[in-house]
Amino acid sequence: MTPPPHIPLNRPRLIAPGPVEVSPATLLALAQPQMHHRSPEARAKFLETRGKLSQLLGDAYEAVIVTGSGTAAFEGALVSSVPAGGKVVNASAGKFSERWGEMAARLGYAVTSVQKPWGELLDAGEVAAACKDAFALTITHSETSTGALHDLQNIAAAARSVNPDLLIIVDAVTSYGVAELRAAAWNVDIIVSGSQKATATPPGLGFVLFSPQAEARLIKDTPKGFYLDLERELRGQKQANTPQTPAINLVYALDASLDRLLSVPLEVLWAEKKRQNDALIAAGEALGCRSWASRPSPAVAVLVPPEGLGGKQVAAQLASMNQRALPGQAPHEDTVFRISTLGYADRYDALSVAGILEDAFTALGAKFERGAAVAAAWQVISG
Repeated sequence: MTPPPHIPLNRPRLIAPGPVEVSPATLLALAQPQMHHRSPEARAKFLETRGKLSQLLGDAYEAVIVTGSGTAAFEGALVSSVPAGGKVVNASAGKFSERWGEMAARLGYAVTSVQKPWGELLDAGEVAAACKDAFALTITHSETSTGALHDLQNIAAAARSVNPDLLIIVDAVTSYGVAELRAAAWNVDIIVSGSQKATATPPGLGFVLFSPQAEARLIKDTPKGFYLDLERELRGQKQANTPQTPAINLVYALDASLDRLLSVPLEVLWAEKKRQNDALIAAGEALGCRSWASRPSPAVAVLVPPEGLGGKQVAAQLASMNQRALPGQAPHEDTVFRISTLGYADRYDALSVAGILEDAFTALGAKFERGAAVAAAWQVISG
């Protein structure tokens, strides 16, 4: 099939759940002349940005900025908080939560896995039962591979009820800044995220936010890490004196991006991102798709295409239109496709994605009433 002649004029879009679109202000911050990370101005910017990360969480947790991905940040949180031989319970129901169990085992911890099939929700009782004699629980709040938002509040409460001293480490890579996340009220200890998700900054930074209780339990001179020794890192960062060279250009960009997110109350931000993602799901349903997750995360719409189409096929069609989405994660890469307005996007971008999906599904031979997906998305956005 010959592609429409206008395709070269399409604006390339990142409609995947990371990396995401970034704002002009963020790009402008990256275009500054190279600054030195030990200069007074850079040190002040570093402290300011750490403070904004805590504001975006909504609680007075101490933020550590790691030069590396969210995976690096999670590894740092683990080796800086859990002593050698400590029992780690890993709750998993998707690709990324599985990764934390693999990481903990590779690092020599005693790992117990509590698993649910991909797309299903974790059971609070099952997780709690495994935590009775554990040192730490690793759990993913928003599972990017399945689109599920797990009930972190109830899971944390159940686990804490059987083990008050349990250290709860949360992968909030795609929920921080997008989904309701009340870290202190839910009594979770450590929050991990990364720059290329809701904070809409290029990849390269990881964040770890420690509750006061978790900070007090950090291991001094952890034998399992040097670069990722976050006890040492936090001591230095409180004084804007990072032990290693930080990606200071990205810190400036992150600071600019955080200003946009913090321009409204967190409740407004959470509600708006949920509305955008619900609009994507509604658009998909109008085209014969269904959400894979029964409790969708506002970070990503993970959609099962109608019979006769595969996730890879839909993602490839979108790519041919200069619209970068994603198929599923192995071994479910053809089961679903994944779309998102996670980064620098607003409600009108959600309507654009609905129209893009209509064009893609038309090209794939799907039968539907033109305008149905856009109308469905608009009904959610305006409701």
